[in-house]
Amino acid sequence: MAKVDKVVVEKAKSGKPAKKKKERRFHPIRFFKEMFFELKKVTWPTRKELVNYTLAVVAFMILMAIVIGVVDWGFGSLLKLITS
Repeated sequence: MAKVDKVVVEKAKSGKPAKKKKERRFHPIRFFKEMFFELKKVTWPTRKELVNYTLAVVAFMILMAIVIGVVDWGFGSLLKLITS
């Protein structure tokens, strides 16, 4: 184990000093080119999948609205009982 550590340390010390990377400026044209090519790689959902996902989200939102409404009504009723 000691030999391995020693070899790693020696290699790290004997290496050339790391070159500083040149800071790259923001280039809007290159950014949009890269964005366009990345968007080509995306696997887009079919219309049927998209409709199913949308319906699932809407159903979940309705369910959560009902749950929050019931909890709010329950706490409101409890508060009325306590204060009256």
